[in-house]
Amino acid sequence: MLNDPLANLLSNILNAQKIGRTTCTSTPFSKLIKDVLDKMKANSYIGEYNVVEDNKGEVVVINLLGNINKCGVIKPRFSVKKGNYEKFEKRFLPAKDFGLLIISTTKGILTHYEAKEKGLGGKLIAYVY
Repeated sequence: MLNDPLANLLSNILNAQKIGRTTCTSTPFSKLIKDVLDKMKANSYIGEYNVVEDNKGEVVVINLLGNINKCGVIKPRFSVKKGNYEKFEKRFLPAKDFGLLIISTTKGILTHYEAKEKGLGGKLIAYVY
């Protein structure tokens, strides 16, 4: 039984990336997972992804580009204020302007760059670099 589907998805992506696969499959699929994958795709960490319906539910098939060094969820989901991103960038990302933090805000799922630009705070969800 899965307790955190997003953590399961990101660990599947990282494991497939490390062994050199070009595709990765994972289940289940949700709106949060779709938004996180959209942000990763927009920043060219992954390629296209397709949602396939099977008899057990929806399965997502992700094309990997080989651009991910590490990715994972942030537990517990820390609250971050609009001017306080530097502390979490230093904690979860290896260098300045390298990688992204994915944040749940009142305006939807955003990267930390977009949230800084819009002046929004929120809850940290994941990191990718």
